Amino acid sequence: MGNNQEWNRRLFLTTMGGAGAALMLNPLLSWASVDRDPRIEAIVAKTFGIDTHNHIDVPLIKSELPGPKVDLANELKKSGLSAICMTFAVDYQKLVNPGDAYERFLNGLTAMDEILKANNMKRSLNFNDLQLAKNAKKPTVIQSVEGGHFLEGKIDRLQIAYDRGLRHLGLLHDNDASVPLGDIFTKTPQWGGLTSFGIEVIKECERLGILVDLSHCDDNTVNGALKVAKKPVLVSHTGLNTRLGQNEFMSKMMMPRLINKEQAKIVADNGGVIGVWTHLADSPTEFADNIKAMVDVVGIDHVCIGTDTKLTPSYRSPSDQGHKPEGDKKPKEQQGENFGQPKKENDQRNQKGPEANKKQGGGTTNEAWGDLKQGFYYTVVESLLKTGFTEDEIGKIGGGNYCRIFDAATKKS
Repeated sequence: MGNNQEWNRRLFLTTMGGAGAALMLNPLLSWASVDRDPRIEAIVAKTFGIDTHNHIDVPLIKSELPGPKVDLANELKKSGLSAICMTFAVDYQKLVNPGDAYERFLNGLTAMDEILKANNMKRSLNFNDLQLAKNAKKPTVIQSVEGGHFLEGKIDRLQIAYDRGLRHLGLLHDNDASVPLGDIFTKTPQWGGLTSFGIEVIKECERLGILVDLSHCDDNTVNGALKVAKKPVLVSHTGLNTRLGQNEFMSKMMMPRLINKEQAKIVADNGGVIGVWTHLADSPTEFADNIKAMVDVVGIDHVCIGTDTKLTPSYRSPSDQGHKPEGDKKPKEQQGENFGQPKKENDQRNQKGPEANKKQGGGTTNEAWGDLKQGFYYTVVESLLKTGFTEDEIGKIGGGNYCRIFDAATKKS
């Protein structure tokens, strides 16, 4: 038995219990339909369901703290997910002054502290925390940030971030940091891939126990990171560039964000895991097909779910002037960002024509394809079953693969 098989067997067994008891006691099933296939309920109860990239909008300006109340715990319970990688980014509004990125980062963490406190939730700092929360039937989060802008070239800030609960770092986002870490896949390459500071950040993340996420990195940056990293890495939200959906406008716009088969194999061959997002999928069935396509390329042990959606409502700062990432024409509704709840009258302005407005797996997580009859993870499990995946395979895709590399990243040697 290989290491991946043994790890996932151990993971599955530790979360297994009496199926009947789990169905009666697990509050994550409170949104369950009485007509649901009992196999779906059992899989949700037994396995980890983790969205490896979920935006929770928070204010980043001190005067706006703590921000509006959000019902994170109940949305998680509705979804059937055990956890989300709770992320935010600081570069949606233009970074002008030295220190802006760091201040926004600290304010964002403070706002998230308040959300967790109000929802009686805690961050999971390692796999043991995830396991304890799962066994106690309590939803939890893994703290993430998208982009290393807050570092501003100061590596010691990673220790501060770690002490505040950060355990998942997206190396890049849509705009370059003041001290760049690598080339962004939606911009013209200018740094030759991973920079010297990017190398330093990866090494320090591994020393501290922070999982490195290479989403938004171009191929040269990813390959450079794989040469440096001694632990498995994540690409949390993407899809195969052969799976473009039925919407031509969206397909062209999202193409730079998709991964080709050869690059996906490189990530997997280095032990990494790739998250498939809900974008470019018009239905849960198409989402399951997109997952299957990725599995067919990299294998069952290297795929996870990373929706790039929001579990809670959008938040828009009163001071936001609509700054768009440089070189990025992606509509605000599809970015999972701090721009605010889209208004119906803005749909045509932000997308070009009725075909561009066709649902593409965006929106809030529990409404990823409109009004779902059941929560997000229940819906995905059902679709994966219908696509032909076994319960064990669904456990790996749903969260087991992420748990494996999260455990490797955060475990102290």
